[in-house]
Amino acid sequence: MEVKKGKIEGLFTIEPKVFKDKRGYFYESFNQRLFEQHIGKVHWVQDNEAGSIKRVFRGFHYQVPPHAQAKLVRVTQGEVLDIAIDIRPGSPTYGQSESVILSASNQLQFFIPAGFAHGYLVLSDYAVFNYKCDNYYAPGHEGGILFSDPSFEIDWPFKPTSFLVSEKDQNLPILGSHRKFELIN
Repeated sequence: MEVKKGKIEGLFTIEPKVFKDKRGYFYESFNQRLFEQHIGKVHWVQDNEAGSIKRVFRGFHYQVPPHAQAKLVRVTQGEVLDIAIDIRPGSPTYGQSESVILSASNQLQFFIPAGFAHGYLVLSDYAVFNYKCDNYYAPGHEGGILFSDPSFEIDWPFKPTSFLVSEKDQNLPILGSHRKFELIN
């Protein structure tokens, strides 16, 4: 596997070594030993999967300490624009985002440590999004940031007004109103 550091400290893109032949392909989607060598020790406790249609945006979500989550995300069908926003208090890159195209065809994975808000936009007609978490979902400890926050410098492939977004996500605050991790009410 090839691991590349992101432009923001703590983010990594992982490209697995894929073995292809006339039958199809094979690759290790996760190897704890190699992950620890390149990124560090993370104890995964939960795997999640979501299926979504084109233009669905899910996010920007996070959980507050002590329930903050690191995530390892990938797409097994279709294609998404995956985005992480640094919300670590005191970080020199606070409020900055990094995005990666994840797809079933490129088989990339994106590691997002705790302290980042996370979201993704479905680019294909349908996508299946998979992710590992190092902490359990804690409903009373979740927060979020409005996807259309004007302070974000995200090169959206579609106009945000055309996104399919949950009512909950449409009513999240903008980043400027966050002075620290805040909970969704």
